[in-house]
Amino acid sequence: MTTALLIFTLSYAGIALGRIPGLALDRVGIAILGAIAMVVFKVVSPAEAVRAIDFPTLCLLYGLMIISAQLRLGGFYTFTAEKILFLVARPRFFLFAVMVLAAVLSALLANDIVCFALAPILVWSLKRSGLTSVPFLIGLAVSSNIGSAATVIGNPQNMLIGQVGGLPFGDFFLWAAVPSALALLGAFAIIVWMYRKTLSALPETVTDERAHNWPVFDQWQSAKGLLATVVLVGLFLTDLPRDLSALAVAGALLLSRKMKSRDMTALVDWHLITLFCALFIIIHGVSQVHLTDRVLAALTSRGFSLTDPLFLTGLSTVLSNVFSNVPAVMLVIPCLDPLPLTPWYILAVSSTFAGNLFLLGSIANLIVVEKAADQGVTVSFREHARIGIPVTLSSLVILVAWAWVAG
Repeated sequence: MTTALLIFTLSYAGIALGRIPGLALDRVGIAILGAIAMVVFKVVSPAEAVRAIDFPTLCLLYGLMIISAQLRLGGFYTFTAEKILFLVARPRFFLFAVMVLAAVLSALLANDIVCFALAPILVWSLKRSGLTSVPFLIGLAVSSNIGSAATVIGNPQNMLIGQVGGLPFGDFFLWAAVPSALALLGAFAIIVWMYRKTLSALPETVTDERAHNWPVFDQWQSAKGLLATVVLVGLFLTDLPRDLSALAVAGALLLSRKMKSRDMTALVDWHLITLFCALFIIIHGVSQVHLTDRVLAALTSRGFSLTDPLFLTGLSTVLSNVFSNVPAVMLVIPCLDPLPLTPWYILAVSSTFAGNLFLLGSIANLIVVEKAADQGVTVSFREHARIGIPVTLSSLVILVAWAWVAG
């Protein structure tokens, strides 16, 4: 018991800090060390470690990343971004178009990859129009997080929650789409108000010149990716296993005469998949000492309940910003009862909304900031928090209100 708790505590403390002083370890490396320690110190046997990994969740994640890679290499993201560039002359409309586009794409595809593809195009076009890039970049980041909350395939933590909880794709969307749409409108209003002077300025120049490093739009390859997405969503509405459906569609895309499988698999986020594997082992190890059961019993004795929308939302928000959302939901999931499904919905949406609170709360945020920095545009932690805090608070209020109304 002592060993398991010590390894768990050190691992999650390292994940919360994001690094270990004096070492070049990141969160993934720390999680790997925690999983190794669980096996080396015989808290978990090698066979148990393999069984602890939820392979259906990893298969679902992998399949969706392949589909996103198909669309990115096919130039679909370039094409869609170019189609809204004419709105640069009207900054507020352009911001709205960017946020809606990012939200919709993130609901159907991995939000991290959407930001990875759109951020460079957005920065490039804004620099050449003479507009300040920061409001639009923050809009891209927060809207991709909000939009991804609307479906069980929008982000890694939703995939995990949906897979473990067996959440129906259609029912989840019908429940989560309302708070996501309202939160998106709220985020847009907040950004417009906070940057009202900046967004009132007219661009100095508007150009449709193409940057050399944008993926060239290929109508056939993009159509294949879109068809694959439509087929996959259709399969998700059936009783077929989601992981097998995603793998089958991804396998079909890999059978290509032009798109190299090496290029497609290079866009798979192997670090994220490795993080999942390590966290599954760590959580399984600490479950051996029934830590989650004890925590749940302690909360219940003090009058708290995970069926209370306000408490669950607050808990999810705090844990997501301390440990990051994927490790956070792995902590909470064992405490949830299979029924009713509403707490599972709240956990998925709240942990995703919570990613907008601070810059480090979401990988999508970091991707946008890094891609902007590559082109000389800085989005500071403070500037993001100035928008992220009110956006997150308004989104969470909407979520709690919706949970009480929807029941």
